[in-house]
Amino acid sequence: MTKAKEKLTFESALTELEVIVEKMEDDDTTLENSLSFYKRGVELLQFCQKELEATQREVSVLEAGILKKFEGIDES
Repeated sequence: MTKAKEKLTFESALTELEVIVEKMEDDDTTLENSLSFYKRGVELLQFCQKELEATQREVSVLEAGILKKFEGIDES
């Protein structure tokens, strides 16, 4: 499977971001390559932010359901 067709995960995006940072910190990286790395980094950052937001929403929904169950328990 080619890299473009692989499903991007939060973890793989973070790993790729780490590699990009290393490459951008390399003194031999050209300005043109730095710009390409930067653009890809922005894409990955946006992806990670969306994934985190979706996970936060899911956790909130799960917590709300748990809290409703606890509120409904009669302790008498």
